[in-house]
Amino acid sequence: MKIILFGGAFNPVHNEHLAMLKAATAAIGADKVIVMPTAVSPHKTGQMTASPAERLEMCRLAFGSFAEVSDFEVEKGGASFSYITCERLKHKYPNDEIFFLMGADMFACFPDWVYPERILNCVNVAVCAREGSADVAKAQQNFKQLYKREALVVGYTGSVVSSTRVRTLAAIGADISACVPPEVEKYIKKNGLYLIPQLAEAQKLLTEKRARHTLGVAFMAAENCRRLKIPEKKAVTAAALHDAAKYLKLSDERLKGFEPPENVPESVMHQYTGAYLAEHEFGITDEDVLNAIRYHTSGRAGMSPLEKLIFLSDMLEEGRVYEGVDRLRAIFARDIDECLEEALKEQLKYLKSSGKEIYPLTQQAYDYIRAERAKK
Repeated sequence: MKIILFGGAFNPVHNEHLAMLKAATAAIGADKVIVMPTAVSPHKTGQMTASPAERLEMCRLAFGSFAEVSDFEVEKGGASFSYITCERLKHKYPNDEIFFLMGADMFACFPDWVYPERILNCVNVAVCAREGSADVAKAQQNFKQLYKREALVVGYTGSVVSSTRVRTLAAIGADISACVPPEVEKYIKKNGLYLIPQLAEAQKLLTEKRARHTLGVAFMAAENCRRLKIPEKKAVTAAALHDAAKYLKLSDERLKGFEPPENVPESVMHQYTGAYLAEHEFGITDEDVLNAIRYHTSGRAGMSPLEKLIFLSDMLEEGRVYEGVDRLRAIFARDIDECLEEALKEQLKYLKSSGKEIYPLTQQAYDYIRAERAKK
């Protein structure tokens, strides 16, 4: 008998999980499919998360008619390590062929898992690649060099849907119906999973175009916060609120008590009103989040990791189209400080060439990051 084990956080489960599993089942000719949500994923700390019981229920709603949904790791509790699960399955099915299904990103970091050799003593690895995910061919070559065997690559490429994007959409109250099975959508809405009510309320202040931009900033911030060791909720909150005051006049009742700094260009003012609005209208008290909003247009010297992330996500989100943006995105993917220096350099260059006023904080931000990087 051929068995597929499909494990993961499923935080939440989405349409691509289901599509991946169906493609792998057909390619492998599997007789049995086991879906197993983790209790705690060791490599996914800092995320906005549903409880293990909620994620288990969402898996039952999504996979229940197609696969066995196991509560083994959820019931065991604590950090979920795949080698324990794989050894248990091999003991239960000693004469069967087990395929551990994973996405390309997980496959790329497989050598960093706990006891990968023990996993491979029990199962074969099967990989599904999604559009924009890690380079499977490169990861396969590394896998073969390390373990003297190859993973089974399923001939399927999915669309750009991820649990991170679903959480981000849900956090700001946006539509998730295109991303998750209908019953999962109902469950998430009914239980308010991932929802941050202030962020949903803030979206009402935006035009349709500005809302799309804000969502792009939130996607980019959420998708990069883990590598920068920034809690996902902080990143999404700052991103969702960064332009909330973009269209408010200083006379707006919601800005009563706001005192603008002196000599602020009109194009920069909304960062200050945005921080004020976030604190006084939406109850944000985290000073790092407020500063990320407060300096997202100008930057400043000595920016925190969150401030850098929001500043660059605002400039580089997927909806931005201008000469040089792809180059900056490539730099961002490898080094945020190098990208910050280059982005500020380009911003100053643009302001000078167009005859626009250079706000002192922007020049100071560039001088600071340039000097810091020169020390390295």
